Amino acid sequence: MNLAERSMGLGLRALGRIAGSNALDRLGARERAERLLYRGTRDGFRAVGVAGRVFTPSRNGGPAKRLGPARPRGVFDLEPTDEQRMLRESLEQFAAEKLRPAAPGADEACAPPQEILAQGGELGLTMLGVPEELGGAVGERSSVTAVLAGEALAHGDMGLALALQAPAGAAAALALWGDGEQQRTYLPALVGEDVPAAAALALQEPRALFDPLAPATIARRAGGGFVLDGVKSLVPRAETAELLLVGARLEGHGPALFLVEPRQQERVLARPAPAMGVRAAATGDVRFEGVALPAHALLGDGDPAIFHDCVRRARLAWCALALGTARAVLDHVIPYVNERVAFGEPISHRQAVAFTVSDIAIELEGMRLATLRAASRLDMGMDATREIALARALCAERGATIGSQGVQLLGGHGYIKDHPVERWYRDLRAVGVFEGALLV
Repeated sequence: MNLAERSMGLGLRALGRIAGSNALDRLGARERAERLLYRGTRDGFRAVGVAGRVFTPSRNGGPAKRLGPARPRGVFDLEPTDEQRMLRESLEQFAAEKLRPAAPGADEACAPPQEILAQGGELGLTMLGVPEELGGAVGERSSVTAVLAGEALAHGDMGLALALQAPAGAAAALALWGDGEQQRTYLPALVGEDVPAAAALALQEPRALFDPLAPATIARRAGGGFVLDGVKSLVPRAETAELLLVGARLEGHGPALFLVEPRQQERVLARPAPAMGVRAAATGDVRFEGVALPAHALLGDGDPAIFHDCVRRARLAWCALALGTARAVLDHVIPYVNERVAFGEPISHRQAVAFTVSDIAIELEGMRLATLRAASRLDMGMDATREIALARALCAERGATIGSQGVQLLGGHGYIKDHPVERWYRDLRAVGVFEGALLV
């Protein structure tokens, strides 16, 4: 009997015992209990179905499909297209109506609500970096579109945005570097399901002065495949992950990415490890103890250039999340300083306050322009190493400063959970710390 069958059996036995209890009638709570049982059983069966998912390649063979470069516009223009503008507006509405109200509870629980994950799957986020031939929604490279999507979602909450976009990053990585078999095996579960498989890019490691280009996690060749040993940290939805793209040092070769299915490996161990920020993403540690992987688990033939490109794209994705969260800070402090009265006048009448708000707006605009410029160069197939490094340095430093200034502008209110600024400050600190987790 497998895990799914055992879980279903336990759930049915519990349902039978509670439904047969006379205490429910005496307390007048049968209707409410049955309603809760129905909801819990329904959600439990969904979770069991996800836990029992098996990745199998489709029968249609063929080479890998790749997205072509973006069509040049002929002029330097970072204004979004009509399609991008419509996507951004719809995601901003979803972030305002769904993510923002759910954010405090998700931060407290250190986990994203299942209904948010389901609703996010309906938005088709995993399709933004995948060719139409593979079930995606684009015909050319669209890093700018992914940046706009990340900014819009992070305006609601960075932690929930990370939980929703991590599978999209895995799908984009498979579209960029996966071979035909890898794409046919894993992409259907990411772009063809109502709730995409829980997937993420696992690069971070729990050690001082961590360099993502020199991972301590090691992959050794053995028996026609590989054996993986090491620990990854700050992995989104670590305990429920179904697919991880793990960064490891391949002996005698260099850094590489490996496809790992934690549910199918007994030697993959995960534990929750909530951090200071992005707590809604349910981050955790994942340990690999002699995990045997087949030969086709190596992504993109292990080319070190792919690994370097992956690290850069992940850093740009964090810039997108910084933009959305920093803009949330600005949108919150402007009405606050205009409505907060001290000594007979709004505090925005004081130059120190007004100049601080202006500085936030100026720095945010610089962060956005640097990020979009780097993304546009990626889309055109140009080298964006320098531009991504500049955008990341700017977003990490100024993003943290904007979070701190937001707390300062609210005074004592900025330090308590009645206002979301303290959470945004904690989240913005992650931009200069996290490596991997998602990419554009």
